[in-house]
Amino acid sequence: MIGSHPLVLRIQALARELGFSQIGVAGIDLSSAEAGLMQWLAEGFHGEMHYMAAHGARRARPAELVPGTVSVITARMDYLPHGTPEGWQAIEFDRLARPGEAIVSLYARGRDYHKVLRSRLQKLADRIGAEVGPFGHRVFTDSAPVLEAELASRSGQGWRGKHTLVLDRDAGSMFFLGEIYVDMALPASAPVTPHCGSCSACIEVCPTQAILSPHRLDARRCISYLTIEHAGPIPIELRALIGNRIYGCDDCQLICPWNKFAQRSALPDFDPREGMTGRHLTELFAWTEDEFLSLTEGSPIRRIGHERWLRNVAVGLGNALAAAPGDQAVVAALGARAEHPSALVREHVEWALSQRSTPSANGRLTTPSSVDSVTRPATNGPL
Repeated sequence: MIGSHPLVLRIQALARELGFSQIGVAGIDLSSAEAGLMQWLAEGFHGEMHYMAAHGARRARPAELVPGTVSVITARMDYLPHGTPEGWQAIEFDRLARPGEAIVSLYARGRDYHKVLRSRLQKLADRIGAEVGPFGHRVFTDSAPVLEAELASRSGQGWRGKHTLVLDRDAGSMFFLGEIYVDMALPASAPVTPHCGSCSACIEVCPTQAILSPHRLDARRCISYLTIEHAGPIPIELRALIGNRIYGCDDCQLICPWNKFAQRSALPDFDPREGMTGRHLTELFAWTEDEFLSLTEGSPIRRIGHERWLRNVAVGLGNALAAAPGDQAVVAALGARAEHPSALVREHVEWALSQRSTPSANGRLTTPSSVDSVTRPATNGPL
């Protein structure tokens, strides 16, 4: 059993020293996950994430990605900032009721998690090597064709929630995942049973109804996909539903009762940078490209580039204008970009200005009281 395996216990101790909250071990036979993956791709739910389809079933075959792999060490790292107050879910929902305030997803307010996790996973691998001698390995964090959530759930990090994210009874879902593919045979961790029960809050709260049914997500409707992965025009029918979310969306996690137990990060890396919360959309829309690159250096936001940044903020400004048609500061900010060199930006600015005569439709908001009142959900068995 993993709980008594000396090497795994040592790896867990080393991981804690590096800021990881949990370590698990998964086997490499993921064949039972292939059919679901291929069906998801066949339905086109991956949208323009062509890299998802390019590797296809290879994602479910760790030994093909890294020859010699016989076990996968999975790692979990909490990212909720250490200064996060109680009632943080309601605080975040309140931001949605302030149309002029720009909302950046919680995970993206600090340092780029790719850099943090990759560096610490490599340090963990180095420390394991110091204990056991040279071994074959490769570290990953959202950076290669890896079925991260599948590996995490198989290795006891949690279960797959109805929103498809991994959930843990003692940590919710506010954590990052990483993996070390190794050529050492390690005992697999025991998976945990699901505990969503009859709850469907994440499905109901999704502003764009991207969660079609339990465990079935159409990324093409997901605000995180639209504001980060999607490169072209945001579909007109979805723009009003995006509200003031300019980078990512946390709604399905904010409403989840299990996230009352989300753990604060042990690292300062994920503390919010100054200016990433509480800023008015007009301030962020005024950033030049040089300012954008400077102010987002080391942040995951930088990867979308200035053009997509302006596209996203323009949508937010349009929704703010729908809520307050007489806001001349918003009109002036949009007007200043009306002749932008990018056709993508110009089109979204034009749409935003047209919202002066459009009723506000910023999505279905959940009242803070409904978040404050949630209790630990009944553990009434598998879905």
